[in-house]
Amino acid sequence: MTQAPQLPAATWFVGCGNMGRAILDGWRMAGMSLSPIVVIDPAMPAIEGVRTVATAADAGPAPKLVILGFKPQVIEEVAGQLKTWLTSKTVIVSLLVGVEVASLRNYFPKAGAIIRALPNLPVAVRRGVIALYSDDADDAVRQQMANFFAPLGFAPWMAEEAKVAAVGSVAGAGPAYVARFIAALIKAAEQRGLSHEIASTIALETVFGTAWLAAANNESMDAIARQVASPKGTTEAGLAVLDKEAVLDQLISLAIDAAARRGTELANEAKLASLAEPAHLS
Repeated sequence: MTQAPQLPAATWFVGCGNMGRAILDGWRMAGMSLSPIVVIDPAMPAIEGVRTVATAADAGPAPKLVILGFKPQVIEEVAGQLKTWLTSKTVIVSLLVGVEVASLRNYFPKAGAIIRALPNLPVAVRRGVIALYSDDADDAVRQQMANFFAPLGFAPWMAEEAKVAAVGSVAGAGPAYVARFIAALIKAAEQRGLSHEIASTIALETVFGTAWLAAANNESMDAIARQVASPKGTTEAGLAVLDKEAVLDQLISLAIDAAARRGTELANEAKLASLAEPAHLS
């Protein structure tokens, strides 16, 4: 039996919104101890098995690992509060969408390795995707971070930071788009007289079962579609609507492009802010 990885004492989770809670849920499900974690959040959310404090001054011993999980817009304020506690031995993992490592380094000049980790919500059930990137982490730190995030799902290291944004626009935003598709299936089923409960179960099991089948058999989406759609049958009639002028492909592409553009805007905003007033952070 493989032993669950052990987080360092102390590990600070600075801010703990939906994604932070999803990570904690995934780690708990994987059998990892959450006892080394201290959540620093002014709202002081109640989290099972985790101590929560309002400020860094209340957190206790200086951290070996800091996970940034707050809104990117408050990074300057948070960096000012954390600077006293960070040393060259502190590893920082940022979950902040759009904030690049160069901006993070400007905000946290005294920290050790800085890593971007871009997870998606299914990490809560250990079926997530987590893109990892760093330009200064050594092999030992990279392996340590891989050990921490692998229990949450697929956690590849990206060779280029731009690929982190690419993963984010697809995998990060993807669960929301899949949820919309499932909701559309539910509405279509209800329009045909099925109850909401039955329609919801059918839609969820159809999407889950199709993904599981593809993963288990290593089959392409086109191959699965061909297996379902018999010539001149009902499925083929529906596919003709979706495939006409690649309307579905274009719709998804537009959504991904919009997410990617917003990610670029956030990166530029963070970059300008980090360059504007670096002196007080040193």
